[in-house]
Amino acid sequence: MQLSKFAVAVDGSPESKRAVAAAAKFSEITGAELQLITVVRPPEGWWGIEGSPPTPEAMSSAIASARNELLAPIQKSLEIETEAVLEVGEPGGAIINFCSENDIDMLFVGRRGAGVVERVMMGSVADRLAHNAPCPVVIVP
Repeated sequence: MQLSKFAVAVDGSPESKRAVAAAAKFSEITGAELQLITVVRPPEGWWGIEGSPPTPEAMSSAIASARNELLAPIQKSLEIETEAVLEVGEPGGAIINFCSENDIDMLFVGRRGAGVVERVMMGSVADRLAHNAPCPVVIVP
């Protein structure tokens, strides 16, 4: 198996920060390209649950915040070159699509500590990725 492209899902949690560190180390060892991906979930109402779609200003603010407060500091902290990708939508589906469309060889993701009720109702992003991603998934505690 040729390992030339890794991705790591980033959400700002301590687990995702550990996933970034693990992915960077594996990338360094293998020489694989590393891409950081974060997904901005639109504010309530976008999915038709209640209210109207988010205003362009609200979406613009959420996207700028993800770029400037989440992705940029992580990129600066790494000693290897990375590409940062920002998607909008439901995190699990967006990450699966990204991996499929970009021929990602291995995905790193942090394990989230979702509560029992949330896990029963929605499942976790890490669980969804482990079962549906088109590549091996490393879940970092």
